[in-house]
Amino acid sequence: MNYLNLSKEQLKELYEKYLAVYKSVQNEGLSLDLSRGKPTAEQLDLSTPMLGKSRSVSDCISEGGVDCRNYGVPYGLPEMRAFFSELTGIDAENIVVGGNSSLNLMYDSVARAMLYGVYGSPRPWCREEKIKFLCPSPGYDRHFAICESLGIEMIPVAMKEDGPDMDAVEAIVGADASVKGIWCVPKYANPTGITYSDEVVRRFATMKTAAPDFRIFWDNAYLVHDVYEADSLLNIFDVAREVGTEDRIFFFTSTSKITFPGAGVAMMAMSKNNLSVVLPVWCVQTIGHDKLNQLRHLEFLPNAAAVGELMKKHGAFLRRRFDIVLDTLEKELGGTGIAEWTKPNGGYFVSLDVLPGTAKRVFALCKDAGVTLTNVGATFPYGKDPEDKNIRIAPSYPTESELARAMDVLTLAVRLAALESLLK
Repeated sequence: MNYLNLSKEQLKELYEKYLAVYKSVQNEGLSLDLSRGKPTAEQLDLSTPMLGKSRSVSDCISEGGVDCRNYGVPYGLPEMRAFFSELTGIDAENIVVGGNSSLNLMYDSVARAMLYGVYGSPRPWCREEKIKFLCPSPGYDRHFAICESLGIEMIPVAMKEDGPDMDAVEAIVGADASVKGIWCVPKYANPTGITYSDEVVRRFATMKTAAPDFRIFWDNAYLVHDVYEADSLLNIFDVAREVGTEDRIFFFTSTSKITFPGAGVAMMAMSKNNLSVVLPVWCVQTIGHDKLNQLRHLEFLPNAAAVGELMKKHGAFLRRRFDIVLDTLEKELGGTGIAEWTKPNGGYFVSLDVLPGTAKRVFALCKDAGVTLTNVGATFPYGKDPEDKNIRIAPSYPTESELARAMDVLTLAVRLAALESLLK
C-alpha cells in the first residue's frame, strides 16, 4: 500500500487504526532501552569466567540491584558512596566515586577548572591573566607536578608543626585574586607526617579570599593510616558548613594504601553547588568507573570497622619500619646539630632536614653507595629546595634488614656531607 496514493479519508482511517494500537501499547507500561550500545546480560556472561572460577553472575550484582559488569552509575555505586561517607564523615550525597586514583581526580579537577571554571568563577581559569596556587612546603611532589603541567604558578608556603603557616596563607589569599587554590595533605602530611591542628582547619574554613572561586584541594590520603597513637583531624566540612564556605572545599581520598595502590577506589567530595558544575562534565568524561572493583571492595571491607581492623595490621607492619628509621636517626645523628627530623604518628614518610646546603651531596653519596632516595628538591615547587636541606624518607617498601642497612648508609652520608661543608 503506497500511502502517497491514498485519499485523505483512507489516510484518516489508517491513522485512527494505528493510534488505537499505539494507545494499547502505552497501557502495557513497557520499559525498554535502545538508547546506548550496552551489551546484553548474555554477552556479559561470556566474559564473567575471567573474574575467577568461583564467580557467578549473581556475584556481580550490587546490593541495590546494579549489574556491575555493564555501563552506568557514573557517580559510583550508592553502597560505595555510603562506605566513603562512613569513613570520612561526609554526607553520601556530596560524594562521587571515581577510578583507582585520587591523583587522577585531582588532576581532572584542576584541568576542569582551567577549561570551565568552578562554581562562582567569573570565567574559566585559563582565561585569567595568571593563575597561582599556594604550595605548603615541603609537600607532595605530584601536587606540584599538576600545577607545573598546567602552567599554574606555584607559591611556596612554609610548613609549621601544626600545618601551613596560616598567617602567610591568609595574607596572600586575602590580597591576590589570582591565587585560586592551595594543596593540603591535612593528616600525616607528605613528607612531614604532621596533622593540621583544629585552629588551622578553622582558619582555612573562615579565612577571607580575594578570589571568589578560591579552592582548597584537601587531599586526605592518610585519613586512617595510623602507625602510633592516632592523630585527630577536625572535619573541615563541618566547620565550613557552619560559616557558609563549603563551596571552597574539594576533598579527596582513596583506598590506595588500604587495599591495592594500583587497583583501589578513589572518591571526591564537594558541596551541592560544586556538584552542579562538576557532574555535567564528569558524565561527559565517563559512562561509569569500574563498579566491579567497587563491589570487590565492599565485599572485602563492608564498613569502617572492617577498615579499622585492616589498618591495625598495616600499622603494625609500618611501626616496625618507622621504629628502625627513628631509632637510627636518634642513635647516629641525635645531638650532632647537623640534622632534624619529624616523628609522625602515621602516614608513610619521615622528613629529614640536614645541614643546609648538603642535601644534594647526601643524595649523591647514598646513590654511589647503592641507596636510592627521593630526588632532592622534589618536596618543593619546581623541584628547588631553597636551602638544599630536605630529604624524604620512605620506609615502607624495603624489608626490615634492607631498611636498617639503608639507614646506616644514609646517616653516614649525612655526617660525611656535613663534615665536608663545615671543613670548607
